[in-house]
Amino acid sequence: MAEAGLMALAASIAIGSTAVAAGIAEAHIGSAAVAAMAEDEKFFGKGLLMTVLPETLAIFGLVIALLILFK
Repeated sequence: MAEAGLMALAASIAIGSTAVAAGIAEAHIGSAAVAAMAEDEKFFGKGLLMTVLPETLAIFGLVIALLILFK
């Protein structure tokens, strides 16, 4: 019974830490991308791509959490 609780705790730490890290990274990258696009519109594609990249951290955290829960 205690093993299930520790597995749930580990999964929540994996999701929580990666989601917070992705949010912080996206905030910094997003503000820089908007500033770059304000100066020159040709940076829209690169700015959009760079804004989406930190979300992979949260996806990796989800994969790790699922691996922990369904071992």
